[in-house]
Amino acid sequence: MINWLITTPFAYFKSYFAGGAVRSVKARNNILASFVIRGCSIGVSLLLVPLTIDYVNPTRYGIWLTLSSIVGWFSFFDVGLTQGLRNKFAEAKAKGDDVTAQIYVSTTFAILSAIFTCVWLVFIGVNRFVDWAAILHVPASMGTELTMLTVIVFTYFCLQFVLRIITTIIIADQQPAKSSLIDVLGQVGSLLIVFLLVRLTQGSLINLGVALCMAPLLILIGANFYFFKGVYKRYRPSFSKIKLSYAKGLLNLGLVFFVIQVAGIIQYQSANFIIASNFSPLDVTSYNIVYRYFGILSMVFAIFLNPFWSASTEAYLKKDIQWIKNGIRKYNLLNIALAAVGAVMLFYSEEIYTLWLGKDTVDIAFTLSVWGFIYFNMSMFGGKYVSFLNGISALRIQFLASLASPVLYVVIVLVLIKYYHVGVHAVFIAAILANLNAYLLAPWQYHQIINRNKKGIWVR
Repeated sequence: MINWLITTPFAYFKSYFAGGAVRSVKARNNILASFVIRGCSIGVSLLLVPLTIDYVNPTRYGIWLTLSSIVGWFSFFDVGLTQGLRNKFAEAKAKGDDVTAQIYVSTTFAILSAIFTCVWLVFIGVNRFVDWAAILHVPASMGTELTMLTVIVFTYFCLQFVLRIITTIIIADQQPAKSSLIDVLGQVGSLLIVFLLVRLTQGSLINLGVALCMAPLLILIGANFYFFKGVYKRYRPSFSKIKLSYAKGLLNLGLVFFVIQVAGIIQYQSANFIIASNFSPLDVTSYNIVYRYFGILSMVFAIFLNPFWSASTEAYLKKDIQWIKNGIRKYNLLNIALAAVGAVMLFYSEEIYTLWLGKDTVDIAFTLSVWGFIYFNMSMFGGKYVSFLNGISALRIQFLASLASPVLYVVIVLVLIKYYHVGVHAVFIAAILANLNAYLLAPWQYHQIINRNKKGIWVR
């Protein structure tokens, strides 16, 4: 009896992670590894927030968050190439065509390097004429410091956008755990540097910018050398494999992702700027604490969801519809479980904020937490359908919705703040109302494709 109690659970565990289709085994193994890695990531993130706030104070931390968000807007210069590469690489690899896969990787490297070199040069030339203190509504005496900080952050941003092509390849190869490991190593590096700064220096936004940018960049450089000299050697970027004729395939798909990406930047990256403009940098800090807190739910969900995009590409190409249906059913059950966990997190949120950040560090309204909880649950519900549709490149409906959603978002958030005097949680409310594609259109499109075998606009 004792032997049965010991061996049976072990046998079940072994069969779960070793049985089934190859893509299922790959996904489950990555989920297991991702739990460990993302658990470390969450822990590092939770430690980094109070440490950073203690180093530069809550208001200056809000300035950092706002500035880094504004710089993040420039990601639209990617023109959707990395997302296009993700699908094209997965398709080529599924067909066993390593040469085409290498051509897509090399061409993407070349185009993004050219784009972001030009963008960086233009930014450096224009930046000295920008009054960042006025834009961020902070004392003019901080102007020089902010100008230097933007150069640091923008340089990091441009370099990492090219270097992160390796993580796109890893994810397209259905191994998101390895991609997450690269990210968490960068976080750990940043945490260690910030810890040393707290011990050895006075609070400085410049020092903070260097700490939070340098470690992830060094890890990315190391990852590129490691993977392109090892397991992905046959896909290593090569000048001889740059074929701009293949850029059309990347751009046709990438431009659709580009519009969707721009909509996401406007809808999500603008939140910190909207809050700073209408409230204060301190409110930016409050919003981001709630976002990080309930974002833990999204991070857990992403552990399970990350393999689904590229696995869906393979499954749909091989007409394994039942595998896709089973995946969606399991994600629905996971949504319910995480909603229950989130409800407990919401109930004890005030106590956890105090334990996490210290008493009286930041005052966070319970209403803000409620809307943060609702927002993340709505996002997770729609996420699985969007991931599937992205994987099979069925983007037309999402593309059309993306043309309207950012406009709807900005209008709603400004009306709520300016005319109805709603607080910071207006940002969450507007994001929920504007994101019709995630919780309405995407599920309906999935139903039309999988359950009713519709074609036409549904699969374009």
